[in-house]
Amino acid sequence: MPRYIPSMPFEDCYGSVGEKTYYHRGGKCYYRRRARPGFPGTMAQMEHLAVHLRALDAWRKLSFASQKRWNDCAVGVVSHRPPFDGKSGISGHNLFVSAYHGFATLGQEHVPHPQPWDAFPPYAIEKVSGAMIEDGMLFVDFDTWLDPAAGDDRYQVLARLQLAKPGGGRDPGKMRSFLSLLPCKAGHSVTGFAIPDYLALWGLDLQEYTIHIRHVLLDRKSGYRSQYLQQSFDFSLP
Repeated sequence: MPRYIPSMPFEDCYGSVGEKTYYHRGGKCYYRRRARPGFPGTMAQMEHLAVHLRALDAWRKLSFASQKRWNDCAVGVVSHRPPFDGKSGISGHNLFVSAYHGFATLGQEHVPHPQPWDAFPPYAIEKVSGAMIEDGMLFVDFDTWLDPAAGDDRYQVLARLQLAKPGGGRDPGKMRSFLSLLPCKAGHSVTGFAIPDYLALWGLDLQEYTIHIRHVLLDRKSGYRSQYLQQSFDFSLP
């Protein structure tokens, strides 16, 4: 895997351009030949792409004054893409598209209005507190803590989940997105997820699992999302 050597005017790269894809590993940037799979994507991926195209179209239809307000709101907002050095910012276009996707995920797709970026409150997912199966659907609960100053019901957890054999590793290609069943409560509470057709998703019919979770807080007021966190937990079915 060839390493990217920084040069002016580009100190770093991320994403694809031409026939190369740039990616980060261990804090260093590398590149590989761009993948061009023949498979067009799953139904969920196609729906996500459709939302993204609508977001891009909505941005193009905004007035110049509105786009400028979005750019002003984006000043000082740190990028969610690597390198996570605190130096990389985003544009108003990025912030608008993120908010559009956020509201779409909440089932409230609409053209968002520019809002100042509020720092996200501290929160933590502590452990799996319960799991059960009902009508082929897996319900998993996590003990969660949210800064009491954040109040109730403003934030909701958006997670990418993967079930694996006990002690099994994380496979990004097998992680699937789920929104928590309810918004977060301040202080200590439980955050639950419903996973339909979990046997078909991962092909594992076990009593014990390792669950990998990559999660963010989704702001129900602005549509913005926090920096992601990654964790893994073991749990057993009753």
